[in-house]
Parts: sequence; structure tokens; C-alpha cells
Amino acid sequence: MKATALCAALAAAVLVSACGAGGRPEGGGAGTEAEVGITPTSVKVGAHFPLTGVAAPGYSEIPTGTKAYFDFVNAAGGIHGRQIEYVFRDDAYNPTQTSQVVNELVLQDQVFAMMGGLGTPTHSAVLDHLNSEGVPDLFVSSGSLLWDQPAENPMTFGWQPDYEIEAKIIGQYVAQNFPQARVGLFLQDDDLGRDAEIGARRYLENQIVAAERYTPGNTDVAPQIAALQAAGADLVIGFNVPSYTALSQLQSLRLNYRPQWIYSNIGSDPALVGSLLARFSEGAVTDAGLLEGVLTTEYLPGVDTPDNPWTQLFQRVWDAHGGEGELTNYRVYGMSEAYTFVQALQAAGPNPTREGIVDAVERAGGSFTGPWAAPFRYSADRHAGISGVQVTRIAGGTTQNLTPVLVTDNGDAPIREATGAPTQPPADGIPDVQPAS
Repeated sequence: MKATALCAALAAAVLVSACGAGGRPEGGGAGTEAEVGITPTSVKVGAHFPLTGVAAPGYSEIPTGTKAYFDFVNAAGGIHGRQIEYVFRDDAYNPTQTSQVVNELVLQDQVFAMMGGLGTPTHSAVLDHLNSEGVPDLFVSSGSLLWDQPAENPMTFGWQPDYEIEAKIIGQYVAQNFPQARVGLFLQDDDLGRDAEIGARRYLENQIVAAERYTPGNTDVAPQIAALQAAGADLVIGFNVPSYTALSQLQSLRLNYRPQWIYSNIGSDPALVGSLLARFSEGAVTDAGLLEGVLTTEYLPGVDTPDNPWTQLFQRVWDAHGGEGELTNYRVYGMSEAYTFVQALQAAGPNPTREGIVDAVERAGGSFTGPWAAPFRYSADRHAGISGVQVTRIAGGTTQNLTPVLVTDNGDAPIREATGAPTQPPADGIPDVQPAS
């Protein structure tokens, strides 16, 4: 739905003055038309997250980390004198609700850009809308390949490693270290699972004996786990959200099915999965002990590495500007995305426009540095996020590195070790990127 139509439809709820000509706010000042969401003292950014519902555990913490980092930046004076106003709304991981709240953010709240909207099925529902309205759609919280289509979706950028390259790296590790394994795939039945299967089959086609898919929202995974067991899979790779890690573990326990599990990064947080195991089992399982020995991947420092300088920075930010609760890996994720957005805003210069920030990420984003383990793949032709991960093992509630950071790209691009030393955070905790043009 176009802006003008929706402004009319929302007339009873939205002040008419909020929707000026062309959807821009009035009162730009100095005889020039203001950019949407930009004032001399502020820039408004929006996001959608599951604050309630099946995907809320863990994911609902991400925007709290983002907000804490933006508050930290604002306390230091903001970016080019502007305070970052961050507005996030609950979509309950329901694509219909995502469309509703994003319409509100774009047309009612008049955000300058979206930043970090979460989920493959949810963000897919608003992808065309954001691009048709010319809204920068930065750093989607999902590894779908949909975010790397600059010809079709020029305003949208991925952020985290996409599921295909993560599955390629896992697949190569399994082929090299478990060459005799009978491999099963446990997949979310959407782009998450489809992209991951493409990557895994590139290295494991001859070892895969079963690929089972679950529908998000259906919490009965007994048929899928039983099918993997019946197929004789003794190593199972799961590309699923955290709640389905807990569900798959509990069902495996009921069936006395004990394959070597490998979960993708998005589904393997020990603290969160441990709490879900306790909840779903009604206390029969009390911690994340079922994850002992499980393999996964990492591309950001975790709270289990308190000596890491980035973790120390984020702990400092959370202590000063966080809300209730402790620093978690999900809050680190949100702060890391916020750190990237600050660099993009700096690169867009003192007078940012929607087109200008997209151009800035294309020009300078490939050289942004931060806590992530591998470079971004941003350019005019690519809107792909972080280029690599390392394979790790969960042990004693923390993780042990099994490989160096490995980087690759989609398709038949080779996998190689990342080059360059890990970056250090700036002393004041705020990046310093020069305008890109």
C-alpha cells in the first residue's frame, strides 16, 4: 500500500500534519525540505522484533542491546550532533503483524531507516514495501539470501553470515572430520532451511541420509526426529531457531536418540536453550547439559569471554545504559548491529539522506570494522553481510574453538582462513568513520 493511501486510511489515528507532501514531515527549516526522519537534532530509526510469542525468548533481548548502545552514543553527543531515536515494535514473529507494525513505523512514526528487523518469514513480508517506499532497510537480523539482491531490493542489506555460507563451512568441517557419518538435516521450512540445505549439500551430498523440515509455530517435532532416527542419521545438522533446538533435544531424549548434533549459530545459545529446556520439560531438565559436546559456529564475541575487549565495552555500555537483566549474547548481537549503523550514519555525512546512507554502505561498508570475526561483503553489487564463521564446541557452558575463522562466499567460492588480526574497540567505544563521498 502506498504512503498516500495509507495516510488517508489512518486519518482517524494519525495527525494529518504528520504526513506532508510526499510523505515528508513539514517544517524542514532553512527553506529546504527535510529528509524523512531527520531533524537538526535527531535521526529516527525503526525495527520489528518478536517481543512476544514462540520466537521471543532471546530475540526479544536484541533491541534492548541496540537501544543501550544508541543511548551510550547519545550520551556522548550523538552522531553529527543528532541523537538516535530508536523505535521498535512487537510483531510476535507473525508476518501479518510485521506488515502492520512496519506500516506504522514508516508512515506514522516517519522513521528515516529500518535497522535490524528480525526474521526471514517476517521481514520477507515487508521487503517489497520498504524498497518501494525508498526506506533504507539496513542490516536485517536474518541470514537469508533475500537481503543480498541489490538489483531487486536496492535499499536492503544483510548483516550476519548468510545461512548458505555458514552451512558450507559446517559441511566442509563435517566432511573432513566425520567422513563416515550418516548425516541428517533438521531444517526450518522456509528460506532459513532452504539456503542452509544448499550450502550443506555442497560438501555432504553423498553423506546425507535424511532432510526433515518443521513448520514454524508447530511445536510437535516428534515425526521429524523419529524420521531422522529411522534413517540411521548419526550426525544431525540443525538450522533452526532456539526454541526448536530445545524441542529437538527433548524429543531425542524421549527416543533415546543420541546423534552428534550441530546447530547453526542462531539456535545454539546455551543459556537461552537451557532455560527453554527447563520450561518445555516442566523442570525435568534443569540446564543446558544436553548441549554438552554439541557443535556450532560463532562470529561475535560472547559473554563467556569476559576478557575480550569488545565484550568489556559492551558490558560497560550495558551497565551504564541497559535495563533489567544481564548482558547476554543476544544483547551483544544488538549492540554490534548498532555499532555498524553508527558507522553507516557517519559515512553518510553530516546531512544524511536515505539515498545517501545506502550509497555510503555500498562505498564504505566493506571496510567497516567491529566485533565481527570476518569482513562484510558490501559493495554496489553486493549487499551481503559478514563473510565467515568459526566452528566451535559447547563445553561446560562455554565454547571451544575447533577451527580458525573461515570465510567464503555463495556458490562454489572456496573456503579459506580469514586474514588480518582481530580488531580492537576505540577507547571511547564509538567508531570514527569519515564521510564516504
